[in-house]
Formats: sequence, C-alpha cells, structure tokens
Amino acid sequence: MPEVSAGTLPAMPITGRRSVKAVASSLFALTKPRIIELLLVTTIPTMLLAERGLPSVRILLVTLAGGALAAGSANTINCYIDRDIDAVMRRTSRRPLARPAPMAVVKPAEALIFGIILGAASTVLLGTLVNWLSAILADAAILFYVFVYTIGLKRRTASNIVIGGAAGCFPVLVGWSAVTGTVSLPAIVLFAVIFFWTPPHFWALAMKFRDDYAAASVPMLPVVAPATVVARKILIYSYVMVASTLALAPYAGWLYTVCAAGLGAWFLAEAHRLHARVARAAVPVPATPAAGAAALPVAVATAGDGGREAGEGTCAGIARPSANPASMRLFHLSIAYLTLLFAVIAVVSLLPWGRW
Repeated sequence: MPEVSAGTLPAMPITGRRSVKAVASSLFALTKPRIIELLLVTTIPTMLLAERGLPSVRILLVTLAGGALAAGSANTINCYIDRDIDAVMRRTSRRPLARPAPMAVVKPAEALIFGIILGAASTVLLGTLVNWLSAILADAAILFYVFVYTIGLKRRTASNIVIGGAAGCFPVLVGWSAVTGTVSLPAIVLFAVIFFWTPPHFWALAMKFRDDYAAASVPMLPVVAPATVVARKILIYSYVMVASTLALAPYAGWLYTVCAAGLGAWFLAEAHRLHARVARAAVPVPATPAAGAAALPVAVATAGDGGREAGEGTCAGIARPSANPASMRLFHLSIAYLTLLFAVIAVVSLLPWGRW
C-alpha cells in the first residue's frame, strides 16, 4: 500500500527525560495506522466470503489483531530503513525517525526492535490461536515489504510499486486461510484485485508529490516518465483491475457482479478523466518569444496543472502538483472504490440471496 502522510506528530523539541506517552505515541505513529485500517478493510470481507457468513468471533478478532501487528511491524521497519529519505521529503519529514536529534522521541535502534517485536507477536498470535498457514503468510508479507520493496526495489526501479505492492495483497490471503486453512482460487482473485489496484492508487499520489520523490532520488514512475505515460499506465492497470474484480463473479454471485461492474465503470470513467486532462496539458503551444529570440514550443499545462511537462527520463510529472487536483481526486476515489467493493463482498456474503 501507498505511504500516505499519516503517522506524523507535531514537531517539538524533546528535552530531559522522555515521557512514556510521547514514546508510545511515536512508536504508534511509526506503524502508519491509516494504512493498517485500509488493510483490515480488505481482511474482514474476505473472511466473511470464505465462511459464507460470520466466522467465529474469536478467529475474526485474533486474525485482525495478528494482521494489524504484522502490518505495523512492516511499516515500522520501513520507517527505520527509509528515515534518510523521509527526512528529505516534505510529506514525510515529520515522521518520528525523520526528525533531527533535538526533536527525536525514539531512536532508530528502538524503532527497529519495536518492529521486530510486533512481527514476532503477530507470528505467535496467528500461529497458536488461528493456524500456522496464516502466520506464515503474515510473515511473508512483512519480509516482502521490507526486503523486496523497501530494500530491493524502492530506490532502484520505477517498477517498485508494481512488484512491491504485492505486500499489501497478503491480508486477503491471511484472512482466507484463517477461515478455511487453505488458499484457494477466490483468495487469489482478491489478491489480484488489490495487486492491480495498487499502481493506479499510488501513481496518482506520486503525481502530486513527484518533486518530493525526485528530491529523495526515488524513481517513482511520475519522476522518470512524462505525465502522459503515467496517466496511460494508470488507465491500463485500471482496466485490468476491473477485469480482475469480475473474475470473482462465479464465486460471489450475481449481486456482487452487478455492483462490481457499476463500481468499475465509475473508476474507469475517472481514470479516463485523468488521462484526458493530462493529454490536454501536454499539447504543445507556441511560447511568446522574447525580443530577438526564436519561438520555442513548450508543453503548457492547460488543465489547472500550473506547470510544464518535461521530457522522458526527467522529473516529468506536473511541475507544480499542488495546483492540480486531478491526480489526487483519483487517489481518494481509489480508496473509496476499494472500500465499497469489499463492503459489497461483505454484504453479499451475509445475504441469503444474490447468488447464482
């Protein structure tokens, strides 16, 4: 999942002894609680679908607690590893580990130990009270997020979020296996839905904060490709995502299929809207030449972008992204879309009708 700007605390100098409350607040912020909320939104409906009704309350609560601990572990370790670039990016500069020493509440080593403890607690909780398959899948999510995405891909390739985003798909596998003890085809389809949802969701955010990523030398797609390329890829992944949601139709029933098709049409309309706005902004128009200078064609943003588009391989998103609401509109809509889609899954799982 994307690293939104949640999990920050007011910047204030820390003098004298650290209070327990301040340390606890900082450690909690490192877990990125808003991201955990979104992960749990996908876990509960998956468990309802696997059970075709309400699963055991004990299994449900323990799975949610174990999943939250696993996500908190991965996010905390991510903050430990990325503390250098978090300090450079304005969006993340107030995270606990990104602060300069006078304002730091927790030390990096303390955060790392905390993250490892959360992961161990998740493993023990899921393994002993649910099943070991769920525990192994939760551990796989932590390891994938830390080693594959954060260490291996994030700073090296523009495909970082495409591959690394798979870490955010594991909660549906954990939820399904917690109920059934296996990972079957419907769970894999749900994994695919989130996998293809992640690039449009995150690239829309990265278009706005392109300058932040460029300053930190993180090659997110909007940093290394023109906005037109980013918008086109968002559109392509959006179509694949919607197709993936419809692949669940044979298992989830006709009511789900109707709702998924409607939500998919809504999302695709917004993806097309972003694509059209970016395309209009990229249309070259002649610049007004200075006295004695030749006119040079430039790509002027005409859709409220407030900037110009650069060439391939440069920071080629929207130059002043805060002036352009289009990409953030799709970002927020993507959260609403995923939430509504899984809410539909939860509802149809509890209804005695709506199946084929």
